[in-house]
This record gives sequence, C-alpha cells and structure tokens, in this order.
Amino acid sequence: MSRPWSLDTAAIHAGQHADPVSGAVMTPIVLASTFAQESPGRHKGYEYSRSGNPTRKALEECAAALEGGTQGFAFASGLGASTTILHTLAPGDHLLCGDDVYGGTFRLLDKVMKPLGIESTFLDMSDAAKVRAALRPTTRMIWMETPTNPLLKVFDIAAVAEVARAASVPLVVDNTFATPFLQRPLELGATAVVHSTTKYLNGHSDVVGGLIVTADAALAERVGFLQNAMGAVPSPFDCYLVLRGLKTLGVRMRQHVASAQLLAARLEEHPAIERVLYPGLPSHAGHALAMRQMKGPGGMISCVVKGGVEPARRMLERLQIFACAESLGGVESLAESPAIMTHASIPPEQRAALGISDGLVRLSVGIEDVEDLWDDLRAALA
Repeated sequence: MSRPWSLDTAAIHAGQHADPVSGAVMTPIVLASTFAQESPGRHKGYEYSRSGNPTRKALEECAAALEGGTQGFAFASGLGASTTILHTLAPGDHLLCGDDVYGGTFRLLDKVMKPLGIESTFLDMSDAAKVRAALRPTTRMIWMETPTNPLLKVFDIAAVAEVARAASVPLVVDNTFATPFLQRPLELGATAVVHSTTKYLNGHSDVVGGLIVTADAALAERVGFLQNAMGAVPSPFDCYLVLRGLKTLGVRMRQHVASAQLLAARLEEHPAIERVLYPGLPSHAGHALAMRQMKGPGGMISCVVKGGVEPARRMLERLQIFACAESLGGVESLAESPAIMTHASIPPEQRAALGISDGLVRLSVGIEDVEDLWDDLRAALA
C-alpha cells in the first residue's frame, strides 16, 4: 500500500497473519507451555510461554500498531502492567501522579510501591507549570490518566510531555478510557501507554488483562525483561479474546461516543441531577482541550445525583438495562458508585477533596439502543 493502514484496518490485520500450517485466518490459540528446540538454544523464536507465546505476540504487535509504538507487552491485568512498568523505578525514586486516578492505581502506589521506597505525589495536572514546579531531583516518572477516573478531567498530554522531556523523565499515560481510536498519547510526546485491556480494548466483559506500549527502545528492553522476570503474563486464550475484541474496537467506540454524547446532554437537563461531568459538554472545564486532543469525548459519563448517597443508591438499584457493576468499556452499559465501589480504597477525606462525592455515579455507556438507555435512566431517577 502507498499509505499506512487506518486504525480500523490495523485492528483487524496488524500482527495477525493466516496460519502457515492450516491457512486459518484467525490467530490460533497456542496453549503450549513449552516449545521443542531443534538443538539446545536453537528454536523457532519460542522457548517457554512465560517468555513468549505466538498468540500473545500477535496481540502485542497489534496493540503497538494501534498506539503508534514499536513494541507492546501484554499482561494478566491492567494492574499487572502498571506494577511491571513501576518496577523500572528504584527505592528512593519519586513519581508524580495525577490527583484523580483509578482506585487500584492509587492503592498500588500508596500501599505497595511506597513501602518499597518509591514515593508518589498526587497533583492536579491541568496546569503543566504546576507539574514542572512539583518535580524533584529524585523524580523518575510522571503518571497521568486522561480522561481521569472517575471525574473525567482532561489533561494536556503534549504540555506535560514537554515538561517530562525537559527533565529527562518518562511520561506514562493510562489510555484506558480513550483507547487509541480517540487518543494517541505517544504521538503527543508520551513515553509509554498503559491499558487495562479488560475495558474497551476487549469490550465484552469476559477478560482481565493489561498492556504496555512504547517506542522507547531502552524502556522496551527493561519492560521486556521485567515481563519475563516477574511473570504477570496473560493466558493465550485471553490474548485471543482481546484480539477478537480489537477487531470491532472502532465501530464500538463510535457508538459509545454517540450515545454518551446524547445521554450526557439529556442528563444535564434532568432535575434530579446536580451536575454532569463529560468532556463532550461545553460546560466541562476541559471541553476545548478534549476537542483538540481527542477524536471524541469517550463513552464514560459521571454525574452527581442530588441528595447524596441514598438517592444515588436508589438510582443504581432501580436501573434495569444498566447493570450495577464495577469495570467499564463493555458492549453492555454499567453504572457504579465510585465512593462505595471502585474508589473505596481512596481515603474519604481525599475523595471529598477531589470532588468524588457520595452522590457521584459513573456510567459506562454501552452500545444498546440509546433511547432504551435513556428510558432506563429516566425511570431510575424518577
């Protein structure tokens, strides 16, 4: 071809070739734990499935192509991916992290990495100058989610990447909410991208997995070593399921965005809703940046139900199509209370300071008929 593949084409074909033995167009699930060698140390590229597996390699190559990186690394969970890249740090190192992050990320940094001697500072990254001012001589990584979970803040990746580059510090962006179809952090200057493939990349709520993608050769070498040494790798079957999900990522994301945009606008007018947080709304503080940085505002909506925790709880109990469940990014719509569910590991006073109120409800808008979804929300709020 005379031009690079579009993302829709790459999602179906990148890293995926017809099986040379049978001609099967779908990537085979290679369940072998070990591989025969012609002679000691002489093999076909695979020795042991923790170190490398053909099904996993196909997923890693596809993910790298979608994110615009050179190498991808698959893991058994998003936190497995995060833990692995955080182990490129050493005791005494300092990390800057966005103030609004997935509760599991906060727990990992505060309860696992901190006792190992890696200190984290959490700050609002809306102003790159504040990020620059928070740098220490010991800062060795900047970690960012955008849009954030659950407040859907939007941070300027390019501006923070410039700060990171000037300080010779890697910028890691959790791109789970946006996916490469809506946002490509590496093109904006990030050093690496992490994903929970459990969410949109797989898209069917039947896999737990994670990914790291980078174009930095030195970081890729280190992550590759750690992936093998720490062993938090996914099963070949899970890799196959994520690959299958990636094939429809583009069409799914377009529907997620279209439905979320409509529902957010309607929720903003609903008398039972105090406020709506959605980057696609002009009322959102990061709306202009989102329109510039992203190809769409995403499929996640957060809203504050008037009256606090009890009205929010009643809403979640009354929903019929939206399932009250943790996680997000599947074809089915989900709703949850961050204060009680996904972000319960964050101390109450810190949640309050961030704006994660007891009445906050996070919606993962699926690909059901949007009018059915609206009727469900309206009835639950009545």
